[in-house]
Amino acid sequence: MARGTGLYFDAERREMQVRDREMIPRKLLIAMGVLALGALMLASYASFTGRPLVGVPQAAPVLDSRTFVLESDSVAARATTTGGEILLDTDNGAFIAVVGDALRRQRVVHKIAGNPPVTLARLANGRLVLTDPATGWSAEMTSFGAGNARHWEALFE
Repeated sequence: MARGTGLYFDAERREMQVRDREMIPRKLLIAMGVLALGALMLASYASFTGRPLVGVPQAAPVLDSRTFVLESDSVAARATTTGGEILLDTDNGAFIAVVGDALRRQRVVHKIAGNPPVTLARLANGRLVLTDPATGWSAEMTSFGAGNARHWEALFE
């Protein structure tokens, strides 16, 4: 038996030769390319023909709104009016703290200094919409389920 060769050494070498040649099957790469081009063609068709948006909620009048400063640290949440009145102060902000993180991220991206107030609006069709005038960001709180929307309802009490 020669040194440097052997059953395991040869098996590894052959396996690597086969593996290095084709890590991703050619047919799969072609299918992924066709899928990407198909999606691009559909989006382009909708844009060029002026097709109306269908997944957008209908506009509704605002029944009530609150403007407040939202502070959160990923766990605790605190909402105070611009005059200093405390609307919400909790050690477990749950969904409100998560939205606070998203809001903070948007402000970092848009290079907004400080913590300007946000507006929570209750619409006639039952939706709750949080809007940040400083960045133009908004989120539908009712889109995340009734349980999460209930956390925000406390701000109207």
